[in-house]
This record gives sequence, C-alpha cells and structure tokens, in this order.
Amino acid sequence: MSMFGQVYVKNNQYKLKGDFHELTPNMPIRNADENFRLMGVTNPRSLTYIHSYGGEAIFFESLSQGKLMASRCDNSRCAYKGSVWMPFRIYCPDCLKKMTVVDITDVAKKTARIHTFMVCERSGAFSLLDKPIKFINVEFDGVVTILMSYLSVGQPKIGMRVIPIFKKIDPTYTILDLSWVPEGTRENQLPVGFSF
Repeated sequence: MSMFGQVYVKNNQYKLKGDFHELTPNMPIRNADENFRLMGVTNPRSLTYIHSYGGEAIFFESLSQGKLMASRCDNSRCAYKGSVWMPFRIYCPDCLKKMTVVDITDVAKKTARIHTFMVCERSGAFSLLDKPIKFINVEFDGVVTILMSYLSVGQPKIGMRVIPIFKKIDPTYTILDLSWVPEGTRENQLPVGFSF
C-alpha cells in the first residue's frame, strides 16, 4: 500500500516523501436501460496538491493555537495607515507595503457580530461542513473589512454577537479551524475538537 504524499522544508527547499498520485483502473459505465451497453469509462485518479501558505502561514498556525491574527498597515506614507484587515493580508492593498501581524482574538471575543448571513442547504462535492451551512459575515470594531466564516451552533441573526471558536484538536490548518458561536454558548455545546 502506498503512502500519500507528504512535504517538509529543509534548507529552504521542499522535500517530498511518498506518492503524490495514484492510478486506479478504469471502470466501465454501462446503460442499464439498453442491455448494459457500454457508454464510457470512469477515470479515477488520486492527486496530492502542494499549497504553500508563504506569509499567511502565521494566520493558519495561530488558529490551531486559539488565536485570530489580522494585519495592519503601519506605513506612515499610506493614506490608510493603521487600518486593520481581516481576513489576513500580507501586503496593504492601498500602498503595497508589507503589513504588521496583529492579534485580534480579544477584539473578536468582545465585539464580533454578524453583519449578514446566508444558509446553504446544498454545497459543492468537496464541502467538509455539515449541512445546512450557516455562512456568516463577521464584523469587528476597529477592523476595516468583514470576514466570511460559518456559525457552528444556533441560528444566525443580523447583529448577533458571536464568539470565535478554534479547532485545536486535530487542526486542518485551513480556514475551517475557525468557526463562530452565539455569545453565551457553553463549552459542552461546541463541535468536537473545537474550544474557545
């Protein structure tokens, strides 16, 4: 049995270990209404994609530690100096200078609220979230942008105060490690692996 591809960095280079693709035999597609006449074949393939976070790695790593990181422009020549951005950005979209990483976990816990929301009854083939998915746009005091995320517990309402929760047990190191619950939600109501 093959091992799925794994990657690590050493001497500033990617080092690959395992199989990054696996071929599977084609299977016939037959028409049951026409005496099982051959109609085509499936062509299954398994592929491991390497996605580098670069300067955004700190954002995803911090989620696994229960911290929400944003970025702030500290360029004195920028017309929008001091603007805090969430979702995280590496470079200021206004002056293109590298931004400063800032921890807004406490700001989120004290001021996050639902700006708007939508409930999705069906989603794409590779969605890992349970349906219905309660997508929410979250706004924070002192932050110039709005974050799209999802509500794990309860029903969303515009203006509802929400608290961030983090997947600290078996994190995926993706945006799915961050979710939200209504203010007042108890620890025992959180999804498995998540905590405040």
